[in-house]
Amino acid sequence: MDETDQKLINLLINNGRESMTALARMMGLSRSTVQDRLSRLEDRNIIAGYTIRLNENYKKRQITAHVLMVLNPKFADQILQNLKKIPLIKSVYAVSGIYDMIILVKAETTEEIDSTLDRIGRMEGVKKTTSSIVLSTKFEI
Repeated sequence: MDETDQKLINLLINNGRESMTALARMMGLSRSTVQDRLSRLEDRNIIAGYTIRLNENYKKRQITAHVLMVLNPKFADQILQNLKKIPLIKSVYAVSGIYDMIILVKAETTEEIDSTLDRIGRMEGVKKTTSSIVLSTKFEI
């Protein structure tokens, strides 16, 4: 990947819906050159997909909970598959220490968080959960 590819990626990170014409103009290249480079980045699995960025005000309104979980290892695969089906779960991390997983839940209301926590706690093989609601984000990279 060269500097031009990196510039194209940076432009798409800023706005994944930017048109080929606009990208070409910003990069000082022809539209077909930008399209070819983009296709190569996709073919090489450097660009895996396109997504949206949420408005900062919307993100600030969301409630975040960290759920620490102890589970029966025999049910780990089943639990993970069930967690993937819950739309409010944004990340699941396997961790070392007294807990087996940390789950990141984001929702607009405490009721949604509560029902999600109940759903997690009822899963077969979940031995224990401990939840913390994020009060504020001091910084995020």
